[in-house]
Amino acid sequence: MAETVRGTLTDVIWPTLPLREWQDTYETLHMWTQIVGKIRLALSPKLNHWWQSTLYVTPRGLTTSSIPYGTRTFEISFDFIAHHLQIDISDGTTKRIALVPRSVADFYQEIMDTLTASGIEVKIWTMPQEVGEPIPFERDRKHTAYDPEYAQRVWRILMQADRIMKEFRSRFIGKCSPVHFFWGSFDLAVTRFSGCRAPDHPGGIPNMADWVTREAYSHEVSSCGFWPGAGAVTEPIFYSYAYPEPEGFKDYPIQPKEAFYSSEMREFVLPYEVVRQAEDPDAVLLSFLQSTYDAAANLGNWDRGASERTQLLSA
Repeated sequence: MAETVRGTLTDVIWPTLPLREWQDTYETLHMWTQIVGKIRLALSPKLNHWWQSTLYVTPRGLTTSSIPYGTRTFEISFDFIAHHLQIDISDGTTKRIALVPRSVADFYQEIMDTLTASGIEVKIWTMPQEVGEPIPFERDRKHTAYDPEYAQRVWRILMQADRIMKEFRSRFIGKCSPVHFFWGSFDLAVTRFSGCRAPDHPGGIPNMADWVTREAYSHEVSSCGFWPGAGAVTEPIFYSYAYPEPEGFKDYPIQPKEAFYSSEMREFVLPYEVVRQAEDPDAVLLSFLQSTYDAAANLGNWDRGASERTQLLSA
């Protein structure tokens, strides 16, 4: 009986997310989040490493947070409980767009029309980024799927990952990104910085200008996150990498034992199923995040005493 109850709770808190079963919804939702993210990018003041472009996990989905527009502000949020996109404007206006099966082109047009009718004029570059064979949003009638069950599942996983990654982030008092969702790659990430400049990134990310990538990786980082997978990666994963990658990084001992270094991806990988099925998912994921950061910081000669809360508190 206890196993049945635990299994039920696990499926709610850490649901399964087999890529093959929600691939069509994933591809459509990826484009929808890119449209919303590009609206934030177009109107928000530029921040280092493109932090002004990201989305954030909420108790109901994903949000842009407040976007400035003249003397007004507005916010665009995905609600994966009620399954609508909500636009809240500081003049008291609220608009909703249903999240239902429909083409990217129709979704794009309705968002832009809704913003225009609300007195918000914005132009975005409509070419998707970080995907192969991109189709401009206004012409994309290929991607039309939306399964509310799987949209909600991925949000529930992001919510748990966000919670644990915020705990991990709190241990570091040096320069660190928020825990935020990158719509280009469709992953949730948090990045710590050593404080030192990094060599120019070689670039080469599909449909991403190299100068954009170089700004993102202008300084040494240890970055980790959650990604649902795509292409050759056929299952959801947690990941962790360093840029630049220090010598010996791939051979550094990490936890848990199921984690490994992927030579193809050049990062440490922990399958999502390992976390999902663990007796203590929080502890397992935190051990992965901490041990892979240790690999980057120790081998990269970071000044750990100046940037880590645990060391300062014990001094």
